[in-house]
Amino acid sequence: MAIKIENLDYVYMQGSPFEKKALDNINIEIKDGEFVGLIGHTGSGKSTLVQHLNGLLKPHSGHVFINEHETTEKGEKLKKLRCDVGLVFQYPEHQLFEETVYKDIAYGPTNLGLPKEEIDIRVRDAARCVGLPPEVLDKSPFDLSGGQKRRVAIAGVIAMKPSVLVLDEPTAGLDPAGREEILSQIKSIYDEGNMTVILVSHSMEDVARLVNRLIVMNEGKVFADGTVDEVFSRGRELRNIGLNVPQVNVLIDELVARGLNINPNIYTVENAKNELIEYFKRIKEGGENA
Repeated sequence: MAIKIENLDYVYMQGSPFEKKALDNINIEIKDGEFVGLIGHTGSGKSTLVQHLNGLLKPHSGHVFINEHETTEKGEKLKKLRCDVGLVFQYPEHQLFEETVYKDIAYGPTNLGLPKEEIDIRVRDAARCVGLPPEVLDKSPFDLSGGQKRRVAIAGVIAMKPSVLVLDEPTAGLDPAGREEILSQIKSIYDEGNMTVILVSHSMEDVARLVNRLIVMNEGKVFADGTVDEVFSRGRELRNIGLNVPQVNVLIDELVARGLNINPNIYTVENAKNELIEYFKRIKEGGENA
């Protein structure tokens, strides 16, 4: 088990007039190698929850275990835990500061005291994982596009070789092309690497085509937890808490309502295209009535 969260509570500004319960009795288990989408509207507790995964925030009650080590541990054990959980914040490129891309990616492994040969291997492997060509490594990170800067920041986390990679709104602020590039690289990282990935997002379309499990947060609680089909089948309930299923599923629902014999559990454009192609093939072959 990669992550185990038991009865987790967290309160912001505890004891003040502005006290707010951000997490309320959270119980989650995530297995090694899962690709999990964590979704919810602004203020639902998503970011607060993931900051507990590497000890940035400590539970006010309850427990968080990463690879059987509790996040409240201190010293070398906490340092090891933070290497095990790589957390990529929103707008991580704002944290870039070195003269070259190479030095920025190498910053974490260097602080681990690794030999230069090992650091070099990690930097080049991490750059390859996020789709950065070797010639970019000698450039200043500030000369790159927004999407490339985001990749450099992600590579810096991957170079630490975490067993759990957490990405908090990794496409925030990017144009459509940059957004697609980052999502494709995240999928490649998951497919290639031996790690658990948690993708925090408010975009239903993004998570629907990437993850194999969804956890929905609402008002500091786990509202739903299951496969994409299981969670999105509760479309009306999701809308009631300010979320929507992907727009393509609204279209599919309308087509089913009009009598098309197609699978209603479709949440990506690609799957919708394939389903409709098969449907019209059946019509052409005489197996369906239009």
